[in-house]
Amino acid sequence: MPIISVIIPAYNAEKTIQETVQSVLNQTFTDFELLIVDDGSKDATLDIIKRISDPRIQVSSYPNAGANISRNRGLAQAAGEYVSFLDADDLWTPDKLEAQLNALQTNTQAAVAYSWTDCIDESGQFSRHGGSVTVNGNVLAELLIINFLSNGSNALIRKQAIAELGGFDESLSACQDWDMWLRLAAKYEFVGVPYPHILYRVSTNSISSNVVVLEQAVLTVIERVFSQTPASWYYLKKYSLGNMYKYLLFKAFDGYPNRQTGQAAIRFLWQTLKYDPSMLRVRVTWKVLFNIMITNLLPTQQAQKLRQKMKGTSNVSALLAHLRFNFPELIQK
Repeated sequence: MPIISVIIPAYNAEKTIQETVQSVLNQTFTDFELLIVDDGSKDATLDIIKRISDPRIQVSSYPNAGANISRNRGLAQAAGEYVSFLDADDLWTPDKLEAQLNALQTNTQAAVAYSWTDCIDESGQFSRHGGSVTVNGNVLAELLIINFLSNGSNALIRKQAIAELGGFDESLSACQDWDMWLRLAAKYEFVGVPYPHILYRVSTNSISSNVVVLEQAVLTVIERVFSQTPASWYYLKKYSLGNMYKYLLFKAFDGYPNRQTGQAAIRFLWQTLKYDPSMLRVRVTWKVLFNIMITNLLPTQQAQKLRQKMKGTSNVSALLAHLRFNFPELIQK
């Protein structure tokens, strides 16, 4: 029996699936099974997978049903004591599984090990550093404020723990990973590995790039989790919402925004200032206003050309520096 089950849900992933699978096969820890769940791909995804020869790979194929159901299908097949999920366009560094498994075996009270994330672009080149937060033990309060695991390709989890929770919520259209980490954090301890083992591919076609869908999913998760936490923690909700809307503002202009995105950004900015009025005093807010104006007033192609010409003014990545994640004087565990 393998010690770790790696689960890759794949849908029309022909451009990235081979590199993603190879990043698993290159792991320094080798006692794993790789379960690839094809979610009704209509491109060459299955053909590419079948050309990869390794006895640890198991492939199953189903009609298209969504990533949540594919993850749960993989979980139902998993034979390992630990499970880890990897999106079909993300990558792992070679020591990811070894480092996280060592962390869980050293910290036997923890059920989840996680690492830091770096972002890569669609061509696989380094784009920016992601989160570098390390919190151990009972992490629910911090995780309520911000998803410091960043993505669904991160954690190594004791299979028994995730099985007890019934797997991923299949009703969510996005944000399934944060929902799962929150449910796990409500019952189990986490341990962080302070190294960027996950390379998260930022794609304009990903679900997370649809900011309207993402907003609704995140609001659903936030409302649900705060309805189940002690009333004494309710004050954390404004920090959670403030971080969410800052991130949505960043996502709105990280790529190729259109008129719909620009209109949503107006609401995102209003909510950002509502939950964190100090953002009125920072320069990036005025960059956001510039982006909102040109996106809503100019034709999409013309607005994009202006953004390219004025990269310094149109770049709103500084919003990420204003995400607030640590309130030691406030959090009461």
